[in-house]
Amino acid sequence: MGKMLPFRRAIVFAAFFITAFLLIRHVHSPDAPNPIRRPPPRPPTPDRDDSGALHHAPATSNPAQAEGHRDKSIPAQHAIQDLSEMSLYDKLAYQYPYDVESKFPAYVWQTWKNTPADQEFTFRDEEGSWTYHHPGFVHEVITDQVAVHILRLFYAPIPEILEAYDALPQPVLKADFFRYLILLARGGIYSDIDTYALKSASEWVPDTVPQESIGLVIGIEADPDRPDWKDWYSRRIQFCQWTIQAKPGHPVLRDIVSRITTETLKRKKGGTFITKEKSIVEFTGPAIWTDTIFDYFNDPRYFDMKRSAGKITYRNFTGMQKSKKVGDVIVLPITSFSPGVQQMNAGEYDDPMAFVKHDFEGKLFVAPILYTT
Repeated sequence: MGKMLPFRRAIVFAAFFITAFLLIRHVHSPDAPNPIRRPPPRPPTPDRDDSGALHHAPATSNPAQAEGHRDKSIPAQHAIQDLSEMSLYDKLAYQYPYDVESKFPAYVWQTWKNTPADQEFTFRDEEGSWTYHHPGFVHEVITDQVAVHILRLFYAPIPEILEAYDALPQPVLKADFFRYLILLARGGIYSDIDTYALKSASEWVPDTVPQESIGLVIGIEADPDRPDWKDWYSRRIQFCQWTIQAKPGHPVLRDIVSRITTETLKRKKGGTFITKEKSIVEFTGPAIWTDTIFDYFNDPRYFDMKRSAGKITYRNFTGMQKSKKVGDVIVLPITSFSPGVQQMNAGEYDDPMAFVKHDFEGKLFVAPILYTT
């Protein structure tokens, strides 16, 4: 029999063996964590300063513009708030904030009873003109059935909007309301289905006006410089709402959506909707659209009225032949969206300022309707 190990040496050897066995087992165990490795140094980038803070560089094709924004940090996310305690106007402002320095979204929105995919669609030339002049845009023709689902998606947090839309008793009222709602939520261009795009929207605004300084482009529909104008039009200057370009969240859109919603729910509660032609114009059409725009032009929340030469009225726009910039709004002359009407000093279709042709195919339902809850 060989010589036995001394007791102490045997204890040390056994302890070493057990420790080594456990270490080897731990290293090869599938549950063992991976060793922590220090990441390699981050290469320097033009959008980071020495402290590593990330700065916002806006999406723009103008390098000088981007350079001017690189010292701005990324804005903080909105904290979740209880919308039930807000006014409708504030709810809309929270849900769809306005950023004038953003780009105009590349959307063309139109509505009709059917879409170009249907054989009975009768506005192929008109619809095609918008695609032709805006090849990089998302172009949607939306039916009433689809519009309901879109609004439920965009306005689910503000149920009174959906209640008001559902309460409107006529398609023409819903179509008016929808254009404001879709532009408020997503921006882009809305134009009636019976319009032809004569030029790209990129040509609507003069090159001398920076795109990051405007958020709404509108045109004059009517400028009736005659004593009996009230027999024919609702306002002395009437702004067109069959074609509008906007950035999401613009205050004018926020205001008109609030007005229509409030008035609709009031009429629903009263149990009666009278929808004669003039009432449509006043309720959801160009009359309330015009009033909302003029109220915006004279709103001290957005304009320094102390430095203004006076209240902005129709006199600032009557007879104009070129575009005007009022704050963040571009106002186009009557020729731009109403060429060829052969009145009110409107130019013809080949005029350099002619951008959209309207065929006025849509019909207003003039019979009164009694709406009961």
